Amino acid sequence: MSKNDGVFNSTGVLKRIQFADQKQEFNKRPTKISRRSLSRSISQSSTDSYGSAASYTDSSDDETSPRDKQQKNSKGNADFCIKNIKQADFGRREIEIAEQEMPALMALRKRAQGEKPLAGAKIVGCTHITAQTAVLMETLSALGAQCRWAACNIYSTQNEVAAALAEGGFSVFAWKGESEDDFWWCIDRCVNVEGWQPNMILDDGGDLTHWIYKKYPSMFKKIKGIVEESVTGVHRLYQLSKAGKLCVPAMNVNDSVTKQKFDNLYCCRESILDGLKRTTDVMFGGKQVVVCGYGEVGKGCCAALKAMGSIVYVTEIDPICALQACFQGFSFAFISLLLYVVSVGNKNVVVREYMDRMKNGCIVCNMGHSNTEIDVASLRTPELTWERVRSQVDHVIWPDGKRIVLLAEGRLLNLSCSTVPTFVLSITATTQALALIELYNAPEARYKQDVYLLPKKMDEYVASLHLPTFDAHLTELSDEQAKYLGLNKNGPFKPNYYRSAAA
Repeated sequence: MSKNDGVFNSTGVLKRIQFADQKQEFNKRPTKISRRSLSRSISQSSTDSYGSAASYTDSSDDETSPRDKQQKNSKGNADFCIKNIKQADFGRREIEIAEQEMPALMALRKRAQGEKPLAGAKIVGCTHITAQTAVLMETLSALGAQCRWAACNIYSTQNEVAAALAEGGFSVFAWKGESEDDFWWCIDRCVNVEGWQPNMILDDGGDLTHWIYKKYPSMFKKIKGIVEESVTGVHRLYQLSKAGKLCVPAMNVNDSVTKQKFDNLYCCRESILDGLKRTTDVMFGGKQVVVCGYGEVGKGCCAALKAMGSIVYVTEIDPICALQACFQGFSFAFISLLLYVVSVGNKNVVVREYMDRMKNGCIVCNMGHSNTEIDVASLRTPELTWERVRSQVDHVIWPDGKRIVLLAEGRLLNLSCSTVPTFVLSITATTQALALIELYNAPEARYKQDVYLLPKKMDEYVASLHLPTFDAHLTELSDEQAKYLGLNKNGPFKPNYYRSAAA
């Protein structure tokens, strides 16, 4: 029997959740809009309107570090650190809009909150703090969990959403534009709190898990499991497991089919263009583009750029992915083109030597999770000049006058400089929620100190929850057909090792 078998059988909680008529529950839309004076979140540039559309702030906002402010919500709670609690009303409207496009989470919240499958769970999270994540957090809370949260990226936090969460009683420590020191301080404030200790971890990139392992290893005695959604974080978990240092079971959400084929592929296919347009106003038609990596993220980026008329080249280390790129008509190239997109989670994919050889005006951006893919540190040298031209847009100028356009200082483009499709994130967030429920409720002997792939039954379950939005109806196998294929009529329809072939 596979170690993934029986994931849905431990408590029966998930089996008892019914999702009938779920698409009827999301037709309410916010109608009351305040007349507060709003302006784009400002940096040093008056052209910040080209930055993230998801960051608005009150005109009275200032540049004081949130760590130096004393803020309380309307109930007198001060256990949070955000940019400006006054933005809460606007953030609440952002969350309400996101709820309309996250049907499975909303249905899960409504159907399961009576049973409270996460009652007693104390979840510490480190993810992007956006309206979509807020819907997930509020769903976890409705299912009985207590949550403390920090951001996994210093540029992706939507300040108004963080304010809405803080106003709602969540302990949130994040703001857009954190320094590296702020980043780790926020994570520590989530974890190191008197009278509260986490028993579940929801991570995106592995920084939270790393921090607890490094600073508070004794906490793992009470932690039941880790849910990780990024390729970077999963890689770090496998490293710990291989070294025999993984102290608790971990769920690998990143390699679930629903995450790979929807979040990684379709989300990036739409958001790569959004991020580039908002920051550079670039015309894609006729541009020569190098996309580093032809995994799911790379496939999405290549498809979008090709559809806009760009001449797309790829680089790849994996012969299977390389062959897929060839079948899609992409050529292989190296440096010296006009737009450079990094779509892998790795270290030093683009180094100084490559950037020295790039053409004048080349745009360099990152669609990988971390800030290690582009060697930005090598650009901070005396002979190079940095010029901030817009929020999240820097010109790095060589002595001969050549310049490259670096976006988000080499960090994740779409969530730093634009927004992402909410419906796609609903799929990933639902998978995360169900993984947390499973790990929290599973009998102690079910999962050992190892990294587990999600079973295909869970993938299919999450997908089925989103089909009613499209009025899509599944065909049912006949008894004869099911017997011929050796399948249960209700699934799973693919084995656990299956990963859908890429288009």
